[in-house]
Amino acid sequence: MFSTGQLIFAALFFIAFVVIIAFSYRKDKKLHKKNYKGVIWILLSFIIFIIILFIIKYFLKN
Repeated sequence: MFSTGQLIFAALFFIAFVVIIAFSYRKDKKLHKKNYKGVIWILLSFIIFIIILFIIKYFLKN
């Protein structure tokens, strides 16, 4: 399906992308803590909301 060259390129691209993202995050870590304080609660409430929707769908389907 993919040639060997394409697979090597994809692997190298993925590794480079992860390294650059990790470096950028580490560089801005202090700024993220200041600007995005409390975001975890929004994420948790969104995940709980999605779970509730799946539960409602499950019970209404049966």
